[in-house]
Amino acid sequence: MAKVAVLGAGSWGTALSIVLADNNHDVRLWTHRQDQAEIINTTHKNEKYLEIMIPEKIKAYHDLEEAVQDVSAIVIAVPTKAIREVSQQLNEILHHNVTIIHASKGIEPESLKRVSEMISEEMTEFKYDDIVVLSGPSHAEEVGKRQPTTVTVSSLNDSNAEVAQDLFINESFRVYTSPDVVGVELGGALKNIIALGAGISDGLGYGDNAKAALITRGLAEIARLGTSLGANPLTFLGLPGVGDLIVTCTSVHSRNWRAGNLLGKGNKLDQVLDQMGMVVEGVRTAKAAYQFASQQGIEMPITNGIYKILFEEAKPKDVVDQLMNRTKREEMDDIATLLTERYSQ
Repeated sequence: MAKVAVLGAGSWGTALSIVLADNNHDVRLWTHRQDQAEIINTTHKNEKYLEIMIPEKIKAYHDLEEAVQDVSAIVIAVPTKAIREVSQQLNEILHHNVTIIHASKGIEPESLKRVSEMISEEMTEFKYDDIVVLSGPSHAEEVGKRQPTTVTVSSLNDSNAEVAQDLFINESFRVYTSPDVVGVELGGALKNIIALGAGISDGLGYGDNAKAALITRGLAEIARLGTSLGANPLTFLGLPGVGDLIVTCTSVHSRNWRAGNLLGKGNKLDQVLDQMGMVVEGVRTAKAAYQFASQQGIEMPITNGIYKILFEEAKPKDVVDQLMNRTKREEMDDIATLLTERYSQ
């Protein structure tokens, strides 16, 4: 049995805490809100995020230093906009060696840093190589109900990846390992942009044909940007890539799909975010991906179109028309080409 602190008591952090508790670990669930910690400890519920009973063995904490005392592993599951702040706090209070696993999906605008890079920049005693990322097709609502789920953990430190695998794996939560940290992180982050697009498509009243095209061409964009940053293109054909893309683009559980659906129906971004009441990571990631693609000259027409809808008030129907009327081209010029280039060298 291990002592594990899960930082972030939203839907994902709560669901991961349940997995760890099912594996008989000592689980401390940290929230920055004292009232939320008290409600979880007294009612064993976190109804704003998950409509499910929380095992009594999970204890919620408001004091971060108390939550991480003597733990052997820390799971970071806060929104990406809070990653640096939480990492700075950990840097001040953490005085023993732990395995750090993050389960947040996003890219930081302006700096264009991945989550593992942000953590390592703020935590001076922990190397980037040792951080583990957990990602894959995994709605918190289903994980919390112990429905079959499969994810991937990745780290440049193989031992740490295996520690994370052993902590989480059980009969309903299967965990694979991968050495491709860049690909695993980018797959989890960039799919949220395409999920916004899938929601917009549905909000406009388009059918399965449009969504299938969006997912497929969106995968090509993800691979194009990811490989430019050193990711293995094969990663995007696995759980952290196409797996996560499918589940996020096709389910009402997806915040990004729901947000896109509201946009497609004519709502403004501010209205949508107010209605959601929870973080929509694809909005922030769309800004970061657009910035990177512009700087590096990488062609990402779907991402660019979604950026225009989000931040330039472009009409969704107009953006779809522009995408459909782009210059004709060959299809097999993306992932197939990337794979050919990689393995013919």
